[in-house]
Amino acid sequence: MNEDGVHINNGHSGLNNPDCGLEPELIQKLIQKSHEAKTKAHCPYSRFRVGAALLSQDGRIFLGCNIENACYTLGICAERTAIQTAVSEGSKKFTAIAIASDVEEEYITPCGACRQVMREFGSEWQIFLTKPNGSYVLKTLHQLLPMSFGPENLTVT
Repeated sequence: MNEDGVHINNGHSGLNNPDCGLEPELIQKLIQKSHEAKTKAHCPYSRFRVGAALLSQDGRIFLGCNIENACYTLGICAERTAIQTAVSEGSKKFTAIAIASDVEEEYITPCGACRQVMREFGSEWQIFLTKPNGSYVLKTLHQLLPMSFGPENLTVT
């Protein structure tokens, strides 16, 4: 763990993160599935492939990839694709998400829109930001979106 409280795994599958709460095998499966999802991306304009693997509290894994559109604003990110798939299949409680791209130099993070959509379903998700070599950085949604606005802020009196 580094000085920012970020867990960095350099691709060693045996490395266990006691703060995460997930078994190392499940973390590796989630990361692998995010890289598989990336291969289905439709990104003819940017050629920037992204995949996501979303873990529900009941253990199901939902995949998503980015899908671009000739009308650029109508594209959708991998994270939101995975969330929308999960919700459409009746799942609304999530534990973790792994996000994969082809970027080797740094870990990519969800965009602001994805962070807010994720926030709709909680703030303490485990977020695995991955590289093609299998290494990852572990963050929580609260770390990526501090002082966030969520459903509890819409109380009706």
